[in-house]
Amino acid sequence: MHAPTGTLPVPQEAVEELVDRHVEAGGSGPGLAYGIVHDGRLVHDGGRGELRAGGPAPDATTAFRIASMTKSFTAATVLALRDEGALHLDDEITRHVPEAAALVPPTDDAPAITIRALLTMTAGLPTDDPWGDRQQDLPDDAFADLLRGGLSFAWTPGTAYEYSNTGYALLGRAIAAAAGEPYADAVRRRLLDPLGLTSTVFTAQEIPAPRLAQGHRQGPDGEWQEVPFAGHGAYASMGGLLSTVADLAVWIGGFTGAFPPRDGADDGHPLRRASRREQQQPHRSSEPSVTWRSLAEPPVVRGQAYGFGLVVEQDPVVGDVVGHGGGYPGFGTHMRWHPASGLGVVVLSNSTYAPSTRLTGMLLDLLLSRPGTASPGRRPLGPVPGAAAGPVPRPDDPARDLTGATLAARADVVRLLQRWDDGLAARLFAANVDLDEPLAERRALAERIAEEFGTLAPEPLDPWSRSPAHAGWWLAGRGGRVRVEIRLSPERPPRVQTLSVTAVPDPPAPVVRLARRLAATLGEPVPDWPPGWDVAERADVVRCLRVAAAWAGACRVSAVLGGDGASQATFRLEGRVPLLLRLSWTPGTAALTSCTLTPALR
Repeated sequence: MHAPTGTLPVPQEAVEELVDRHVEAGGSGPGLAYGIVHDGRLVHDGGRGELRAGGPAPDATTAFRIASMTKSFTAATVLALRDEGALHLDDEITRHVPEAAALVPPTDDAPAITIRALLTMTAGLPTDDPWGDRQQDLPDDAFADLLRGGLSFAWTPGTAYEYSNTGYALLGRAIAAAAGEPYADAVRRRLLDPLGLTSTVFTAQEIPAPRLAQGHRQGPDGEWQEVPFAGHGAYASMGGLLSTVADLAVWIGGFTGAFPPRDGADDGHPLRRASRREQQQPHRSSEPSVTWRSLAEPPVVRGQAYGFGLVVEQDPVVGDVVGHGGGYPGFGTHMRWHPASGLGVVVLSNSTYAPSTRLTGMLLDLLLSRPGTASPGRRPLGPVPGAAAGPVPRPDDPARDLTGATLAARADVVRLLQRWDDGLAARLFAANVDLDEPLAERRALAERIAEEFGTLAPEPLDPWSRSPAHAGWWLAGRGGRVRVEIRLSPERPPRVQTLSVTAVPDPPAPVVRLARRLAATLGEPVPDWPPGWDVAERADVVRCLRVAAAWAGACRVSAVLGGDGASQATFRLEGRVPLLLRLSWTPGTAALTSCTLTPALR
């Protein structure tokens, strides 16, 4: 067992309470392990649940697939090779990966794709979660064939940030070429062995069975199903590592230990302090995140940027917070640290895309003693999406227009939801879709929705897009609405790699009338709670109504955005500022259990 050293900067009971709340809210899956790092030392750790069915709870020595947290190791290896003189960050990728010459950007004036562009997610490739997760064990020669066949682009290189696993797969290939050895050997020789990270490995077979966490997904009936481990292949550089809380505490300590800049020799870390600081700089900004609990409290607004294999959040109160998450079939992980204080957190969970980021955020907020932000009731509403503004393709090459492919896929998805067709589904979906959720289950959901809502038709207003490779829209049916989102893969031609379908039944008529009354109340000089409904914590709700009135004034209900039709509903209110009104109630009564109002960021 690992023995933590040093002093935990907050009461241990407060840490344990946050972890317990996270687990009770269903955020851990079958099990999780976590740790608190201070000045490079693991000062507290623990685990909950089971590392496999019937097994013990995970601990700091249990190995989990850390998925995209691997990108920080890949980026650090690139910087180590740069420091050795084996490559330059502004090298064109074709210098190290000749097959990349087949990648044709969407506009003639595009710059060459460089190693720096791939490190910072600005090469123009579309987001490929979860398609990229299923390429983990793709053989090197098959990856070369994929590149020779070309990839689709969301943006002209250098014009926008968009997260790409394939970009980091290209970096893995560049590392192998520059180092003259396989990617995994280059990482092991330059980072893992010198740091003594003996439990950080690329294959599950390297971990003794008693210390290996088994990945899981949740089946349609809520039962946990084991997810087989993928092998080692060309996409290992984007998400292939397994590691432990104890090893990742050392990894985090190397980054916090690079601050402040100072005289004297480096500290024995295989990567120079300056390079470790460079990796944590905000090299390319992305959308800010905004977190609200209610209108009665100020929001937490953080700038967001990508460094080299790390995400940098710029917090207006505590300064920079650095880290990276990992979502993967069977696992959800996150590491997060505050360079100025040397405090860090790591959480590893063994269920598919488990929300480990939520717990690391709450724990780090607790450690930094920011009042109020450790509340599990907070939910992130950002980032704020904008309309997609992808490149204009050459008119003689329509295959380069990813926006057109997305619109065509949208039309196919609508047809599929109106009347499921296995042949259309086979042509439409990328290979990962059936693996992530079997097509039989997706078909059953579509048929249940069709039975409940009747014929579905696209609503004429309010589609949205975060990228030319992404689309979201609403379908209207009998007694409710259906929210649909798709994202296309980077293949050429692209196919649908994610399909999210959420049914939103109409709430009962009395609840709709209450929502309309509350919306109108916001235009009154002194808003008060309308008669006819009881509400918990009435004084707090009335205070929130009055703050919302100052923000938005009189509103109208424009749409129902969420809820189960039986005990909860979310309404969009249109006023000077659009709002989200969330109501929950005891079915069959006029008793509300909660009422909250927050700004609607979309």
